[in-house]
Amino acid sequence: MIPIDGSVRIYVATQPIDFRAGINRLMGLVTHVLGHDACAGDVFVFRNKGSDKVKLVRHDGSGAVLATKWLDNGKFYWPPVTGGTMVLSGAQCTALLSGLDWRQLPLRAPARPVIFG
Repeated sequence: MIPIDGSVRIYVATQPIDFRAGINRLMGLVTHVLGHDACAGDVFVFRNKGSDKVKLVRHDGSGAVLATKWLDNGKFYWPPVTGGTMVLSGAQCTALLSGLDWRQLPLRAPARPVIFG
């Protein structure tokens, strides 16, 4: 299960990935490229180059979980392509996954850093 309710940190990888990547490759990217602990229970969101598909990965304590969403029409609103990750609130992630403009929602906790290198 991948909760999007604010009970976990949600990181969005700002650069697109090769969408053929599976769960092992994505967990490796979390650790070796993004510099996060892939087994800490955080949610990581990745996108394809076309911005119409996303993959979410999370280690839930007993194993890794992968979810994929494709939009039938349109594209996901995505942060500018930079290095690292960006933190989203649960509400922002829900909006992102719904194809809505999550940038219109305020950050849930202003003390949270927004961009990580």
